[in-house]
Amino acid sequence: MRRISLLAFGFLSPAIIVAAVFFMLPVLLTVAFSFTNMSTSTGIMGGDYILTQTQVRRLGEQGKITPATEAALTGDGYTISDTALIIFARDYGAARAESLAASHLDQTVTTRRDMERILRDLPRDPIRSATERKAAAEVFKTSVLDRRLPDAEAMRQNLAPLDLAPAEVDVLTDQAYTGWHWTTDNFSTLAALPATLRYAMNTAVYVTLTLTFNVGFGLFLAISTFYLPGRLANTFRAIWFLPRILPPVLYVLMWRWFTADQGFVSALLAPFGYTPRNWMLDSATSAWLSIVLINGFVGASLGMILFSSALKAIPPAMLHASEVDGANRWQQVFWIILPQLRWPILFVTCYQTLSLLTSFEYILLATDGGPGRQTEVWSLAAYHTALSNYGGNLEYGLGAAYALVLVLIGLFLSVIYLRLFNFGDLVSKPRIEQ
Repeated sequence: MRRISLLAFGFLSPAIIVAAVFFMLPVLLTVAFSFTNMSTSTGIMGGDYILTQTQVRRLGEQGKITPATEAALTGDGYTISDTALIIFARDYGAARAESLAASHLDQTVTTRRDMERILRDLPRDPIRSATERKAAAEVFKTSVLDRRLPDAEAMRQNLAPLDLAPAEVDVLTDQAYTGWHWTTDNFSTLAALPATLRYAMNTAVYVTLTLTFNVGFGLFLAISTFYLPGRLANTFRAIWFLPRILPPVLYVLMWRWFTADQGFVSALLAPFGYTPRNWMLDSATSAWLSIVLINGFVGASLGMILFSSALKAIPPAMLHASEVDGANRWQQVFWIILPQLRWPILFVTCYQTLSLLTSFEYILLATDGGPGRQTEVWSLAAYHTALSNYGGNLEYGLGAAYALVLVLIGLFLSVIYLRLFNFGDLVSKPRIEQ
């Protein structure tokens, strides 16, 4: 028995590894990233410490540092001190340091240009290279701003000469960190963003309309072709299956040509007095209609195939008996076919719901969320936030928070569907076997 168990585990191990790597790991990483502030600016491997004038001004506006501290931090200057001269001598030569000490010791200037001018006009061995002068000027800089430091301790030492309060040092050190850290701010940001409600409403409209079309039209195609002769039914199914097998880019390009201002629809309606226009992006209504149809035909073709396969499993004797009893086609559909299709309808509904919640490629290719973000759904907003936004700073943590919300909604809807379709009865043994 033990050998059989080990052998079974050996056969199942590849599937377990694949499920762990390609399903569980992405989900766990999404959960982890959603509780961080990871972005392009922070990186994913940690970061340095650098305090900028913008950060100091923001902390002052928030009341986290006093005006006196803000003035001390933003005060800029270059002082030729003994300590700085030691570092300068090590990097740029003792002769230059002696020359600089002889003529400018303890002198303070307010701009880097003035400091570079002093280095350029040294009596002995002046620094001719502009790049070298800029680097040498930084040795004498007395401001704590814009200095890239490797760790928190170095930042605290950088702030030490200002004699700040310990609480302000802690705030400034935390603000200076350029890497990522654990936080729940992403979810508070989602709750505060004005666009969040719009994305949620757009997603609800998109899933509801497209899901209704997918399941309803797929069921209609399956039932209508069920009563056709075999070859004719297969021909119709093959035609309706084309949207599913076409590459998404080619499929959407055909729709864009179909709805363009010089496309098929405009050419067809021009003789009736309609002005040519882009029927896909002309208004929010036309954009939604295009998106529902584009996604609807793809989803309906899958539903048609699954429903058609399930229809073939219905015993022909059951249909023949209903005809003997005088049942017409509508009565057969309502009393025999639909009850037999509860399981396929449950599967297609769950699958299509989860697919529509998380997929966005057809919307991206068709409207990219336009016009005016009117068709921006939740998953597309997650993509734009984390991987392709217009600001340049990709916010991985916020995008993961978007995705995590979709995961939770998908789990909730799955439970609702299982209760709605009475999943326990569907998977239970037939009564004759009980």
